[in-house]
Amino acid sequence: MRLFLFVSLWLLPSLAIAAPIRIKDLVEFDGVRGNNLVGYGLVVGLNGTGDGLRNAPFTEEIMTNMLERLGVNVSGEQSRPKNVAAVLVTAELPPFARAGSSINITVSAIGDATSLLGGTLIMTPLKAADGEVYAVAQGEIIAGGATAGGEAATVTQGVPTSGTIPSGAYVEREIDFEFNSLSQVRLALRTPDFTTASRIERVINQNFGRAVALMQDSGTVSINIAQAGARSTAHALSRIENLEVEPEQRARVVVDQRSGTIVMGEDVRISRVAVSQGNLTLRVQEAPIVVQPNPFAQGQTVVVPRTQAEITEEPGLSMAEVPSGNSLSEVVSGLNALGVSPRDMIDILKSINAAGALHAEFVVN
Repeated sequence: MRLFLFVSLWLLPSLAIAAPIRIKDLVEFDGVRGNNLVGYGLVVGLNGTGDGLRNAPFTEEIMTNMLERLGVNVSGEQSRPKNVAAVLVTAELPPFARAGSSINITVSAIGDATSLLGGTLIMTPLKAADGEVYAVAQGEIIAGGATAGGEAATVTQGVPTSGTIPSGAYVEREIDFEFNSLSQVRLALRTPDFTTASRIERVINQNFGRAVALMQDSGTVSINIAQAGARSTAHALSRIENLEVEPEQRARVVVDQRSGTIVMGEDVRISRVAVSQGNLTLRVQEAPIVVQPNPFAQGQTVVVPRTQAEITEEPGLSMAEVPSGNSLSEVVSGLNALGVSPRDMIDILKSINAAGALHAEFVVN
């Protein structure tokens, strides 16, 4: 993908050299996908940063149930510990995961706990959408934030109420999927495009020397495993995924108003257009005056408002012509010639797009 990056430092006229991309980086293979897992658990060992049990009664309930399963009877007891927190545990079961393999998990507080730093997740079953348990999680949490404060102020960096446990869950159940029994596999393009799909079809057929691939639409290319002549479906895809294709990209301009970043695709074109840009400054000042009565006079002290408002038009960009560009370098040169800041450039690009002179998809974040 060939892109041009405009940053707040200024418009830097340098181009990335296009290079072929592996098919595995352009598509998703039909059936080769992960599955989301979720579980409800308890974190212990917190240093007074856990849930307040009055505000999170579900924490007390799960703690009571867990202790009773361990043979501890706490019925009727009034316990108010500050070192436990109820959490939701999420994970992704990767494709072809086998029983006994480990996966990473994310732990997030759902009560009013202020930090999970230093906590330990107690054994938590993780279920999929079908309600079956596929993994069990447990371990020490690595939190990504910190909180410090006193009686009058508190400062927080990052998100201490969420953390991860690398390899924190073990797979207990495998998903039944006979991948090698598939007679046809579809390739789903991450960015649908007819030209890219056609190139993928052509490269695959040239590599196998026969009509193995067929483009069905802009986002799908089907593979006939029987025609491929491979020993298995996995062997055929291992041969296909490393073939290289040069993807086609739509002409697109993406701007981020918060950071002043502008990204242009290589195929962006601008028709001949004239631009004039000015800046308005609005200034409002309040200068109230306190009026007091004379000594020994009967009266009241009053505040008389006094407001000064003015609008100043600062010199901006006079009428300037942006020549039509037949390449990205010409477009960049024409925009650089305007001599305005990147944030003003965003407004100018919006106006050029509204005038119909920007021949690209315009995306504003």
